Amino acid sequence: MNREQLKQLEDRLWKAADDLRANSKLTATEYSFPVLGLIFLRHAYNRFITAKAQIEESLPSHPQRGKRPVNKTDFLSANAIFLPENAQWKTINELPESADVGEYLNEAMKSIEAEYEVLQDVLPKDYVLFESDLLFRLIRIFNDPLLDNVTGDVFGRIYEYFLNKFAMSGAQEGGEFFTPPSLVNAIVNIIEPNHGTVFDPACGSAGMFVQTAHFIEENLHTEASQKVTFYGQEKADTNTKLAKMNMAVHGLDAKIMQGNTFYDDHHDLVGKCDFVMANPPFNVDGVDKKKESVKNDPRLPLGLPKNDNANYLWIQYFYSYLNETGRAGFVMASSASDAGHSEKKIRQQLVETGAVDVMVSIGTKFFYTRSLPCSLWFFDRSKEQDAERADKILMLDLRDVFRKVSSNLHDFTDEQLQNIQALVRLYRGDRGTFNKTLDLYREKSATAFKKAQEGVEHLNNLLGNTSPEVLNLAAEPESNYQNSKRSSTVKEWKVKYTKAVKKQVDSNKNEAKADPSKRGELKRKTGLLEKVLATFTKAVERHLYFDKEIEWLKSRFPDGNYADVAGLCKVVNRKEIKANDYSLTAGRYVGVATVEEDEGFDFEERMAEIKQELKLLNEEAIVLAETIQTDLTELGI
Repeated sequence: MNREQLKQLEDRLWKAADDLRANSKLTATEYSFPVLGLIFLRHAYNRFITAKAQIEESLPSHPQRGKRPVNKTDFLSANAIFLPENAQWKTINELPESADVGEYLNEAMKSIEAEYEVLQDVLPKDYVLFESDLLFRLIRIFNDPLLDNVTGDVFGRIYEYFLNKFAMSGAQEGGEFFTPPSLVNAIVNIIEPNHGTVFDPACGSAGMFVQTAHFIEENLHTEASQKVTFYGQEKADTNTKLAKMNMAVHGLDAKIMQGNTFYDDHHDLVGKCDFVMANPPFNVDGVDKKKESVKNDPRLPLGLPKNDNANYLWIQYFYSYLNETGRAGFVMASSASDAGHSEKKIRQQLVETGAVDVMVSIGTKFFYTRSLPCSLWFFDRSKEQDAERADKILMLDLRDVFRKVSSNLHDFTDEQLQNIQALVRLYRGDRGTFNKTLDLYREKSATAFKKAQEGVEHLNNLLGNTSPEVLNLAAEPESNYQNSKRSSTVKEWKVKYTKAVKKQVDSNKNEAKADPSKRGELKRKTGLLEKVLATFTKAVERHLYFDKEIEWLKSRFPDGNYADVAGLCKVVNRKEIKANDYSLTAGRYVGVATVEEDEGFDFEERMAEIKQELKLLNEEAIVLAETIQTDLTELGI
C-alpha cells in the first residue's frame, strides 16, 4: 500500500469513526481511548493470523500424532501477541446483534492483559459507555477488507493518524500527550538515534520512540530492536497506557514506567543514555524544590533555578542523562532561550560546556492546543571533547518555514524536513545528504515532467489538435535547457490546456443539448478529458513543487557547502553568545532575509495559495456549522 492509498484509507476510516462520535453523546476524550483499543485489536489479530500460519508451517510433524497445537510461547519468537479466542477479531466481528458487545470487549481486553504482564491494566475497558449500535458500527468500520492483509507498519501509521486527529479534537488532556509529527521528525532527523539507549522522561504516547524506529528501519534497513533499547517515563496514567499500547501496535518493546519525573527517576539513567528526546510540559510551576530529592538531585549539576518554573529542571535533566558522546533533542518554550537571573546562569554554564549543538526557532501554530512559538534544543556531549566543535553552535530560524494545514495549524512537509536535515548535516561537514536530497528532487521532478509530457500528447489527441512548438520543446533533452525555462513551459501548458479542455467541455454540453442521441458518447468523452486533465495538472504541480525545492537548497548553498544564510542560519561562537547576554534565540543571530524584488513574485503560485486557504476556511466553516448544530440538538433547540 503506497502513501497515497494509505492516506485515503486513513481519511476514510477517520471520517466514518468521527461521524459516529459526532452523533453520539460521548466526548472526544471518552471516545478516543476505546477507539484506539479497537485499532489495537484489529492489528493484533492480523499479526496473530500471519504468525500462526508461519508457526504451523515450521512445526515438525510426528508420524502418528502429526503437528502439535500452536501455543503462546511460539508467538513470542514470532514477535506477535497470542490472542485468546474471545479476543480474536473474527470472533468479535461475528457477534450477534443481540450480544452485549460492550461487556464482551471489556472481557476480551482483560483476557489479553491476563496473558501479558506488560499490558496489565493498560488496555481500554470502558466499552459499556458505548451504545451497542455504536460499537457494532465501529467494528464494521475497522472490518474494512483493505485492512485484512496490511502490515504492522500500516496499522502503526493508522494508529498514529488517529492519535493525531484525536489530539487535534482536544481529546486526552488537551492533546498534551501527543507531540506533532513534524516536531518529532525534526528532532529525530537532527539527533539521528541509531544505537544504544534511547530515553524519553516525558514520553506521552511514545511518539519519539515510534519515529526512532521508522528512522532506523528507513536508514539502516533493520529492526529497531536490533539497534536500540527504549526507556520511557510518563506522569499521567492514561498517557502511560497509550504509550504502551502504541508500542505494542508497532511491535516495539519499551520499558515504560509511570512516575513524576521531577521527583522520580525510575530508570536510573544519569550519564548512561546515548540519546534523549522529549517534549516536556512548558513553564510548569509548583515543583516542590524544598524536597531533599530535588535539592540533592544528581540530574541538576548546574544548580537549582530560583524561580517557580521547571524549564531549567528539564533542560538539566536532558543534559545529565547523556553519556560522554550522547545527543539530546527536545522541545522547549521560546522564553527559555532568553530567560534571566538564575536561569541565565545555568544557560551560561551549558554554553561553556560546549555541548549545545543546534538551536532551532519554530513558528506559531505547530501545536494543536496552543499557538505559541517554541524552540528545539540540541545537545551533543561529544563536542565537549573537541575544542573547535565546542566553540560552535548552529542557530537555525525556521519561523518562516512551514506548510499551512489550516488557519490555526502549521506543520513541515516531508521535503522541508529533508531540507532541514541536509542543512544540519552540512553544518556537521557532511555533504552526502545534501547531494542525495538534490538528486532525489531532480529524479522526482523529471518523473513528473515526463508525465506532464505524456499528458500534453494525450490531451492533444483527445482535443484533435497539435501544438508543434510545445511538443518540440517537450521532446528536447533535459540538458538542453534550464529548469527555469522548463518550469515556465509547464506553466504555459497548464494554462493552455485548462482553457482548451474547458472550451471543449462547454462545446460537448452544447452539442449534447442540440442532439440528445449523442449525450452518452459526449459525456464519456468529457469525463475522459477531465480525468486526463486532472492527471496532467497533478504532474505539472508536482514538477513545479520539486523544482522549487531544488531552488530552495541551491540558492542558499550553491556550492554544496555550509554557509550562513541571512534570515535562516548562522554558526556562532561562544564569544558572540556571551556578547548577546548568553541568549540562545536563533533570530537574534541570523538576521533578516533579503527581500526579493517584485519581479520574483509568482502570481499563479500566490493565487494557488489563496485558493488553498479559501478551501481550508470553507472546510472549517462546515465543521463549525456541524458542531453548532450538534450542540443545539443536544440542548433541545
